[in-house]
Amino acid sequence: MKIALVQSSLLWENPKENRNYFEQKINSITENVDLIVLPEMFTSGFTMNPKAAAETMQGETVLWLQALAKAKNSAITGSLVIQENDNFYNRLVFIFPSGEIKTYDKKHLFTLAGEDKTYTSGIQKLIIEYKGFKICPLICYDLRFPVFARNTEDYDVLIYVANWPKPRINAWDALLKARAIENMCYTIGVNRIGEDPNKHTYPGHSQMIDFLGDYLIEPQENEGVFITTLNKNTLLEARQKFGFLNDRDAFTMEK
Repeated sequence: MKIALVQSSLLWENPKENRNYFEQKINSITENVDLIVLPEMFTSGFTMNPKAAAETMQGETVLWLQALAKAKNSAITGSLVIQENDNFYNRLVFIFPSGEIKTYDKKHLFTLAGEDKTYTSGIQKLIIEYKGFKICPLICYDLRFPVFARNTEDYDVLIYVANWPKPRINAWDALLKARAIENMCYTIGVNRIGEDPNKHTYPGHSQMIDFLGDYLIEPQENEGVFITTLNKNTLLEARQKFGFLNDRDAFTMEK
């Protein structure tokens, strides 16, 4: 499965201009890819003013993603601000080339920024089956919670989309590698670059790590589209050889 990571700056609380920008980026991909990964809140930046950027699941961005996924014959994923009834969600959408949609609402809301006071938390993980791979997509702060991410479903790919700031980028790099090693899975992190109006700087470091902790794409600091291919057979051979997941702890999540 060939995957493209799109690392970019974001225009603040401007869904239309961000759609236009990402459409140019996605249409610049000349290779045939199976999955395109965008950052967290890719239509707005990490805003705590959701009314400025919120859409519905029938809104322009979801319709745009469906059309783009069909045109590129590729799945597309990333998160955006979604409003349902009186609640706002930091919602990851996974759009299949067919137009089918799977969603995951961010479970661990970033209390340091007040995300927990603005958005409604999700409840459970999402496991997607696509192109022979089982994929678990999560969002930013979820990275700090290994129990929630633990590979009890035998997923093959773990994805984190993020707006992760520069002062804590060492944690981003270290925890992505840890998640890959402990879960024996391919692990992808897609972060934004640039600065937002709150003076938070984002250094990128989008990357892809294999199941042994080796880089397939090293942390990137510049804007760009970074592409690599995942091999399911190589993953399964390593799992069979080492058998680490056979010794994992059994547990249930209560919350």
